[in-house]
Amino acid sequence: MKRKKTATIIVTLLLLASAGIYFYYGFLFKEARNIESEKPTVSTSATNLMNEYNSNQEKSDSLYLNKTIEVTGKVTKETDSVVVLDSIVFCLFIKKKRNKLLNSRLSVKGKCIGYDELFQEVKLDQCIINKQNN
Repeated sequence: MKRKKTATIIVTLLLLASAGIYFYYGFLFKEARNIESEKPTVSTSATNLMNEYNSNQEKSDSLYLNKTIEVTGKVTKETDSVVVLDSIVFCLFIKKKRNKLLNSRLSVKGKCIGYDELFQEVKLDQCIINKQNN
């Protein structure tokens, strides 16, 4: 009887340890999404996106947050890896940009990470340029 109880405890502990390892490595450290290969769920203009966030932030979060979206607007500010569209959509790029984009119209695809109330802008992460219209 004592051996059976010991074997049951050991098997249970091994199953719990296996489940813990799977959760730790399989769930917490899963691969990052490849935004470049994903199709955008929504295409919109920068001003339209901001208007939706200003009218109802909770609804907009449910529509856009952590989703791949495409936003079109005029580049009003740029650095090595950041472009701001129409002074209201902040786009952080995966790679540094080589060409100058200031005052050109862009369609940018990226993952929406939400509305920043402090800077009053919508933020996109892992961005790539979809189209450039001069």
